[in-house]
Amino acid sequence: MYGEIITIGDELISGRTLDLNAKYAAGRLTASGLRVIRITSVGDDQVTLTKTLSTALENSRFVIVTGGLGPTDDDMTNEIVASALNRSLSINKQLLKRIETYLKTRGMTLTPAMEKMAHLPEGSEILHPDGLMCGCSIVEKDVRLYFLPGVPDQMSHLLDNFVLPELLSVYKTVPVVEQRILKLYGVNEAEIMEALKDLTDDTGDVVLGFYPNFPENHITLSLNEKNEATIKKELDRVENQIKKILGVFIFSSGHQDMEEIVGHALLEKGITIAVAESCTGGLISHRLTNVPGSSTYFQGGVVVYSNQVKMNLLNVSPETIETYGAVSECTVREMVRGVQKRFDTDLGLAVTGIAGPDGGSAEKPVGTVHIGLAAGDKSLSGKYRFWGNRGQIKMEAALMALDWVRRYLNGNTFLPGI
Repeated sequence: MYGEIITIGDELISGRTLDLNAKYAAGRLTASGLRVIRITSVGDDQVTLTKTLSTALENSRFVIVTGGLGPTDDDMTNEIVASALNRSLSINKQLLKRIETYLKTRGMTLTPAMEKMAHLPEGSEILHPDGLMCGCSIVEKDVRLYFLPGVPDQMSHLLDNFVLPELLSVYKTVPVVEQRILKLYGVNEAEIMEALKDLTDDTGDVVLGFYPNFPENHITLSLNEKNEATIKKELDRVENQIKKILGVFIFSSGHQDMEEIVGHALLEKGITIAVAESCTGGLISHRLTNVPGSSTYFQGGVVVYSNQVKMNLLNVSPETIETYGAVSECTVREMVRGVQKRFDTDLGLAVTGIAGPDGGSAEKPVGTVHIGLAAGDKSLSGKYRFWGNRGQIKMEAALMALDWVRRYLNGNTFLPGI
């Protein structure tokens, strides 16, 4: 019931790419009752990977390996595995045919680089025979090894649909395990730990995990128990305690994202919304329209990046911009009124700010963002200072704006003036 995860790629150990695969795989394995004893990230290096794989074979019952299955020269997982396990490397005809079919439907021809992906170690079993994703499994000395692609969507699909079912069929004594996720926004990890410091003695066997997932923070509740009724009762008890302490910051109890929570509330209440965006460049509208059925409540949005467009499309007063600037309380209030009127919606939402890295000043530093919300004939605005690079500031501004809508729809009185 215990195993480990190995993720491969120079981009991981250099910090250029966040290792989403290890986090996802560890969470899914743990929630399924399988123990993860080690997570290792290695670069595209044959010697290091060979040593890591050999160690895993000595210490684990199963090993999940992600990355290095592609067509480029640094994708060497299959070659390294064959060498480490002393197995020959040969073309898997089934996989090769799949690759050829994939290329043919796109008007492409088979190249040596693409053919390379069909070279698998002797004894490999393809995980998804009818699919388009590369992935295989090998049994070595009673240890089950699974080799999955490094693309997160492909990795998670193969893990959930093929790897986990097989592992759980082998280890039939796995106890019932449940894991819940509470998603929070507007409070940092240190503040969460401080708020819950007195709760840790009252959680029983429920294990709490704290995970930053920028710009959110997640709390996981896990319980390993054979009695399903006991699991639900205990998790409910601890979850309710956390909600009493941090409830205003908890926007989701499960896997739903902020836009899904907001969209469901808008749909349930029959409320429409329109959005005016400056510094977020359409990110809020993008998130809202990621939700199927969002056309019912989302009427439209405008990206009003320049001052002239703010004036032309939203009737922002030239005097307001000249006196207070584009990034100001007065401007965002006129923006939100303008978009609410133009789209004739129940709610209007607007954002203007300085995402950087340039454009800031002592009075309005980079990260300064104003958010406006209009409901009926009332409106309000708020000023924030976000930190990080340009992308991070845009993400923070978009999520805070959506959180304003969530709080308003939930009757949260933190919003002044409404």
